[in-house]
Amino acid sequence: MILIGHPWIKSRRFCRVFSLDDIKASNSNDIVLLEPLVDSHALAEYCHENGIDYAVVVNTLDDAIYANALGASYMICDEDTALMVQPVAQEYLFDTRVLVLIHSEKEISKIARGGIDGVIFAGAIC
Repeated sequence: MILIGHPWIKSRRFCRVFSLDDIKASNSNDIVLLEPLVDSHALAEYCHENGIDYAVVVNTLDDAIYANALGASYMICDEDTALMVQPVAQEYLFDTRVLVLIHSEKEISKIARGGIDGVIFAGAIC
């Protein structure tokens, strides 16, 4: 299970971006975080074409399929969406990892029991 933002586990920083200029100004070690794909598909294409690791907020199964096709490293969603997306991601061997946004360590075991790829603590996003 992937744990991003836990104080015991070293992980890369996820930074929200809203424009091409934000992407260009980001640290090369950061994971670029895009808003829902419907609003950021052009930025996702840019990241994919330029080998930039990025994550995208996913709200539907369709968004998850597109995120994987566009080469997202991670998709971040709520628990209910993750439970719907994860079996499809496993069936089709998605390269994109499914993460649930959490606020407490207490949520980790619940997400793990659901078979989700991982979690990201809200504090790991800048």
